[in-house]
Amino acid sequence: MAVPARHPAGPDDASAAAAHDDRDASPSDAAPVGAAERLARRRLGAEVWIVLGLSLGQSGVYALLRLWDRLTRDVPLAQQSTTLNPQQSARPYLDLTYQLVGIGFALVPVALALYLLSAHGRSAVRTIGLDGARPGRDLAAGLGLAAVIGIPGLGLYLATRALGLTVDINPSGLAPYWWAVPVLLLSALQNALLEEVVAVGYLLERLRALRWGVPAMIVASSLLRGSYHLYQGPGMAAGNVVMGVLFALYYVRTRRVMPLVVAHTVLDVVSFVGFAVLPDAWLEWLGVD
Repeated sequence: MAVPARHPAGPDDASAAAAHDDRDASPSDAAPVGAAERLARRRLGAEVWIVLGLSLGQSGVYALLRLWDRLTRDVPLAQQSTTLNPQQSARPYLDLTYQLVGIGFALVPVALALYLLSAHGRSAVRTIGLDGARPGRDLAAGLGLAAVIGIPGLGLYLATRALGLTVDINPSGLAPYWWAVPVLLLSALQNALLEEVVAVGYLLERLRALRWGVPAMIVASSLLRGSYHLYQGPGMAAGNVVMGVLFALYYVRTRRVMPLVVAHTVLDVVSFVGFAVLPDAWLEWLGVD
């Protein structure tokens, strides 16, 4: 194929080229690009507030109000209690229906976060590491994180109960029906998916896109986690902030949320189901009714 001949540029050609370069660098052309970027960032920020307002941010506001309510009662905080999985109906199968419907709707923000992260054809589960690409390593890492958080967490609960900074936490208010344990297992998985996908995977990815620094991202994620645990008292909220820092650091280093889901599920299963099978003497020592 013949190559077109290249002619040396004359004065008119040079002037035209210079004018073209000036047009490319002119503020009038650069301004719309900057304005579009600012608009995109504002929309992204609004998206984050909407997602949090529909999920964990809303829970954080209600938890703060519940803590204020508790602190302003005549009864000391240490003498108050909360139930994590309360019974919804005295009729067994209606209660089961309520439990399953509640778990299903609680996962809608997870679906929303994944949908928003999948814009431009990207795979959201691969973006945040929620896929099954490395099951063995994710399981091992999740169990390790659960041990690192769970053992000190039990000690923190006992210490803050003794100091009057945490309410008496009843892990389950379900009657001993045949479906109680399966529902508690599903509840543990639902909590793990909601918190780790939204408070870690989705939030950190969006804050990264908004050009937040890593320390600020970690602080935001961990404070969000602590906020929606305030209803348990400031002691357990502080413990969850520490957990949030560890989980956010892990995600920043690995970009995988699956080990966090595994760890959180294990912690909740031990809490929800484990306490149901412990002897009464152990529960009394742990301060669990």
